[in-house]
Amino acid sequence: MDLPFQPPKIYTVSALTAEIKSLLEEKFDFVWVEGEISNFAHPSSGHYYMTLKDENAQIRAVMFKMQAYYLKFIPEDGMKVIVRGRIGLYEPRGEYQIILDYLEPLGVGALAAAFEQVKKKLFLEGVFDEEKKRPIPFLPKRIAVITSPTGAAVRDFLRISYRRMPNIDVIIVPVRVQGDEAAADIVEAFDIVNRELNVDIIVLTRGGGSLEDLWPFNQEEVAYAIRRSTIPVVSAVGHEVDLTISDLAADLRASTPSGAAELVVQEKENLEKNIKSLSFRLEISLNSIIERIKDKAKNLSSRIRDPRRNLADIWLRLDEIYNRLLKTGKTCINDNLKYLKAINETLVLNSPSHTIAMLSQKLAFHNSSLTQALKGFLDKRGGSVRSIKDRLDSLNPLSILQRGYS
Repeated sequence: MDLPFQPPKIYTVSALTAEIKSLLEEKFDFVWVEGEISNFAHPSSGHYYMTLKDENAQIRAVMFKMQAYYLKFIPEDGMKVIVRGRIGLYEPRGEYQIILDYLEPLGVGALAAAFEQVKKKLFLEGVFDEEKKRPIPFLPKRIAVITSPTGAAVRDFLRISYRRMPNIDVIIVPVRVQGDEAAADIVEAFDIVNRELNVDIIVLTRGGGSLEDLWPFNQEEVAYAIRRSTIPVVSAVGHEVDLTISDLAADLRASTPSGAAELVVQEKENLEKNIKSLSFRLEISLNSIIERIKDKAKNLSSRIRDPRRNLADIWLRLDEIYNRLLKTGKTCINDNLKYLKAINETLVLNSPSHTIAMLSQKLAFHNSSLTQALKGFLDKRGGSVRSIKDRLDSLNPLSILQRGYS
């Protein structure tokens, strides 16, 4: 017998997505998942978005602002974590994801991871730099102690302080040292002390506790308040094994509240002993210096001569120098006069007027010689001309006729 035909159930996309969403959220109400964070994003909305992955698969995850606010650390890519959440499906895109309400680093607590993150951040900012740390006054008159007014820490600090220096002035600045509001209290206390109290040192302290109990002292705003302080800060939080961010940021770290009192408050009896010892040593040193000065004065007095003898020697020396200078001066003057005379004679011989006179004499001499020579030449030539004339006259026919040959 043939079964009646059953038409297939046809879903719309929205209906199918809604049914899958219902099944997923019912089946996986809360799940724990281990994985590695990647693609972490922290937009201004305050929500955390990330992908959880292992070797074979990955799934999207989101932690909304309300849950992220209580997270003590900020997730990072590559961090292996354990998360808790419920499976949700984002219907417009048909994508499912884990909606987280708990996230903790794998193998280390959330607070420990947060501590390392804060420490790294402040280290890179230079908050812990040694060169920024201020010296602690050796003998403070007034100390402000930021702590709980009812805890064991304040009692230990006061007991040790007054035992060591009964007249020390200690001002207690009460704050909460545990809980979510404690960090804000501590920051405000630092502002009040710096603004209103005239103290030499600030001591920030509390007794021991778990990492969560001490967490206010690991807040970065407390570290910033310590560095902003114009007054040197000593941090003494927890026991010797405890290390907080405030310890690293402070100018000096003490292992315990009692240890802080021993570091900043000098013991009166020891100071008095040291003062007596220093006074004794100073007296011995001064006496020794005075004796050395006396001995030196005696040696100098034996070497000092009568001033009148010194003056006589000086006058003799001056006379000797005067005579030497006088003799040297005369010699120098005579040498210079001889030199000037020689220069004058040279100038006279080489002067233009002297040269012209000499040339004039030579010219007159040569002119006279030339005149005599020319006269002799002319006389000689004149005689020759007359002789030739006479011969020519004798040979002239007219002259012959005149002599009788007519």
